[in-house]
Order: sequence, then structure tokens, then C-alpha cells
Amino acid sequence: MNGRSLKLIRDVIINSGRLTSVEISQDSIYLEFRDVELGVPKETEDFSLTARFALDSFFTVFYNNIWDIEFFSKYNFESQLLSEEVLFEVDDIKFVDFEYLNTFFHDYKKEKTISVVEDFSIHNIRNDFFMLVKTKEIAIAVGGNQMDFFTNHERLTDASLRELSNQWMLYFLKYHLKRNIIKDPMCENHPLNPKK
Repeated sequence: MNGRSLKLIRDVIINSGRLTSVEISQDSIYLEFRDVELGVPKETEDFSLTARFALDSFFTVFYNNIWDIEFFSKYNFESQLLSEEVLFEVDDIKFVDFEYLNTFFHDYKKEKTISVVEDFSIHNIRNDFFMLVKTKEIAIAVGGNQMDFFTNHERLTDASLRELSNQWMLYFLKYHLKRNIIKDPMCENHPLNPKK
């Protein structure tokens, strides 16, 4: 995915998305985000976006309170498996941003890492892709040499992501029109504060 698509993924997750599950299966790591602003919401299903990292993948969690990463203790080191439901409100997401990663070392007291690479060091990431997820409680760095994004029904490309984003915006505009909301919905999340 190109840089514009990654910025769009960031925007659609941090506005209302939540990290709801973490799954590790050998060399593949999956993070699922729900309530993302993509597509047309349906009553019967939550709209979710799943990020997958593979090929020399790693998963590092930064934390201050050990109870915030209780899900991490369920990792089976023998079979390299973890499948846990979690619930974290997402504050921010960045891609391949070493400067932002450095703030995690200062903001959190402890870190734990899982990687299939024996000499992996979070201080010296050599992967092609990595994503940084910050919540109120913890921060996560996850990466690999392959990165893909999926919805409930398809693997996303730059074009399909843009189409789903456009569908969301049309849904959002129609919702405001039906409710007779006069505010400009495009500016609702980013209000301007003019000086008087």
C-alpha cells in the first residue's frame, strides 16, 4: 500500500476504532480493529479491519502495569500461538516511524517481545514494515517483511480502500441529512477555531 493509503488507514481507525483482538500463529501476526470508518455499516455485523504482518514478524508490547497485558501471558511458546480478545481504544497509529517508536521507550517502563527471529531487537528493527499502535494503557509495535490489510470480505488494495472510505463518507452525509443536522459533517471531527 502506498503512503496515502496508510494515512487513510490511520484516520479511519483512530476516529472511532478499537483494537479488539490479537492473534499470533507462528510467523503471522493479526491485529483486528472494529468500528472503523469504512464501508456502509450494517446492523448485523461490525465493520472491522485486520492488519496482518508476516515473514520474520515481531510483536512488542510496551506497558507500565502488568495487568494491562494479561492477554500476552496466554501466548503458547511451544506452538507459537496466541488468540485473544482484547479491548483497547486506539489513540494513534503510525507506520515505519522510528521517531515515534522512540517515545515508547521513554513513556513506558517495561516491554515484552515475541519474534520468530532469534536475534531480534526492538531497538534495531530490520523489517520492511512495522506499525505502532498507542492506546491509553499500552503501546504495541508489530511488524514483518509482509504487511496486508483485510476487511470482513476482502484483502484491501489502494483502490478498494479508497472506495470503502468514499462509501463511509456518503453514508455519513446521508445520515446527517436524514437527521436534519445542519453542521458540516466533513468538518465535524476537525473544527476550525477562527480568531476573533
